[in-house]
Formats: sequence, structure tokens, C-alpha cells
Amino acid sequence: MTVKPKPSLTVMDHPLVDHKLSILRDRGTPSHAFRQTLHELSWLLAHPTFTALRTEDVEIDTPLERMTARQMRPPYPCVVSILRAGNGLVDGFSQVCPEASVGHLGLYRDHDTMVPVSYYSSLPSDIADRQVILGDPMLATGGSAVMALDKLREIGVADIVFACLVAAPEGVATLHGAHPDVPIVTAALDRELNDSCYILPGLGDAGDRIYGTE
Repeated sequence: MTVKPKPSLTVMDHPLVDHKLSILRDRGTPSHAFRQTLHELSWLLAHPTFTALRTEDVEIDTPLERMTARQMRPPYPCVVSILRAGNGLVDGFSQVCPEASVGHLGLYRDHDTMVPVSYYSSLPSDIADRQVILGDPMLATGGSAVMALDKLREIGVADIVFACLVAAPEGVATLHGAHPDVPIVTAALDRELNDSCYILPGLGDAGDRIYGTE
């Protein structure tokens, strides 16, 4: 008998997360402040995202005695950005875990069809052996996330966590419908998508707000 994995969704509950999210949501926040706040929030989001890192016991000497400690076990994880907005999230993750390699998947959502389109891929050659943190600030329809996960699965990646700032219920359902074994970690679960597939209340187009191209 095949046992289907139970979908996992972690929504952060912390006053600092709420505070920084309110800055990102505010339409009056300028691009430079948006980038800085996103960077700070990504550090907080990294904590639950990296919970399941592979570790091993090692013997070390403190200034006072010898002890058994835990350290990350190679091969170290890979943080993969869904371009372009994912870079705003992944930069913070890679600072928290500098041992991690960084990969990029170029995807964009066609504004007429709402269908994701792939245009770029740059990943470590041994990524199939690594844990992967897949990052994109927004999980709206879930189409881009599913396409990115499909591509990672095709090259043999088994251990993946998806991290985002804001998720819509529709996107969560789509992602877990296609990949029920992939945990989702998000700073907020918002109400719904509008007719243009933007998250409500959301924070607008994260990529445009990060790079000032609104």
C-alpha cells in the first residue's frame, strides 16, 4: 500500500514578521526600503525554512573541554531563486547559510495567459545530492512554483522546501496538489487571488517593487 505524504504548511507567527510585512504591504514604501525590509524578513524566514537541515555529530574542543557538537553534513544545501523576484529572498538566505550554493531558475508568468514560461536555468551539477530551498516571494496561482519543482524533480532532486513571503490559498492547493511532499514555509497566508491573479491583500508585484520598475 502506498502512503501519500501529508502536505505541510508553516505560517510564521511573530511580531517582527508582522511588523516587517506591514512595511512591505504599504504602497508608500519606496523601493530601497522595500529591498532592505525584504532582506531583513528573509533572515527571519530562514529559521523555519532551514529546520530540517542534515547534520552530523563532530568532536570539537571548546576552550574548556572536548565535546560532541552538531554541524551541517556535506553536501551543503542549495538555495534556488525563481528569477527575478526570488533573488530578494534568496540573498538573505545565503547570508544566513553562507555554506549553501545558489542556483537560479528563470520563470515568468505570461500576463495574458497566466501560464508560467521558462527562460533560464543555472544549477550546481550535483544538485540532486543536495537539500534544496526553493525561494520566491509570492505563491499566487502556484504555476511558476510547480514548474520549478517539476524541473528540479526531473534532474533528481528529492529533498525540497518551498519558501515565500506571502501565499494565497489557491497557490498552496496547486503546489500541494502537484507535489504533496514539498513543505511550504511562508510569512503570511493571505485571503485570495483577484481576477488578475494577484494576491489579496498582498503586497503588489514583488519584482517590480524590489527593483523599482513599477
